[in-house]
Amino acid sequence: MTSTAKVTMSGLTVRIPSDSGVVHAASDVCLTLEEGRILALVGESGCGKSVVGYALCGLLPYGAETTGNVVLHRAGSPDVDLTAATPSAWRKIRGRSVGWIPQSAATYLTPVRTVGAQLGETCHHLGAMYGPDALLEQVGLEPEVARLYPHELSGGMAQRAAAAFALAGDPEVIIADEPTSNLDPALTEHTLRLLRGAADAGAAVLLISHDLATLPGRSDEVAVMYASRIVETGPTECVFRDPWHPYTQDLLAALPSGGLHSIPGTPPTLTDLPDDCVYHLRRPATGFSGGPTHITRHGDRSVRRLIDVRS
Repeated sequence: MTSTAKVTMSGLTVRIPSDSGVVHAASDVCLTLEEGRILALVGESGCGKSVVGYALCGLLPYGAETTGNVVLHRAGSPDVDLTAATPSAWRKIRGRSVGWIPQSAATYLTPVRTVGAQLGETCHHLGAMYGPDALLEQVGLEPEVARLYPHELSGGMAQRAAAAFALAGDPEVIIADEPTSNLDPALTEHTLRLLRGAADAGAAVLLISHDLATLPGRSDEVAVMYASRIVETGPTECVFRDPWHPYTQDLLAALPSGGLHSIPGTPPTLTDLPDDCVYHLRRPATGFSGGPTHITRHGDRSVRRLIDVRS
């Protein structure tokens, strides 16, 4: 890592028109990715986590309407508002400054070319310091994998191959969308150590994950998302030890370490959501949901609460 960068998201809001209504994919998301640190973004499936990752990589679907700002700050370079970046600007940013590890990694590979051919082309295009064999070894794959076609990879192999592609350009920012899905515990640990190493070398890492149990000791901060909104942020150890928002409490209580208590109700669809936090529909909680809310900060932590109309 020759330079460092960070990303600030201010009021990121993404709306996606569909035949059944408008999908509230992300609402007023305010987060900061700091160089040298891993921020974990967690929440139930369908809450909008991946959309935040897409916005950071310029991969939102056609027709998506975005407001707010996502700004890339790089040492020695002008700031770039990623929400306004042109396709030509993204060709210089994606892969070099921002690397992306997608979900369902095999679907992003060309099916009629070997992994090695595609990875070699990526290395050439990005001017990579390392070749395909070294990158595959870095993510825990044998050099022979380079000769395989995407359909010959297991889910776990494809996920690690995607990590090799993301690391090829030595990016300053890494967006990892469920990078440990389909991996056994040993490979999960290997992948998390890989991301930790990238952060320690100066990268700013966003780790999108549903595997909460793996995060303490491996991520620096955590942001909890519910129905397109961030409801709580803070140092991972602090949030896990003393969750403030009722949703975070219920999410952690559903873990084996929390007693395997089911979260009440079901997650809402994101289509035509109201403008307010709706977690009270699953569990009433005075002061947190059921009306207009805002994020309140307390030192290095924040939580979404009801706005006190009396003040």
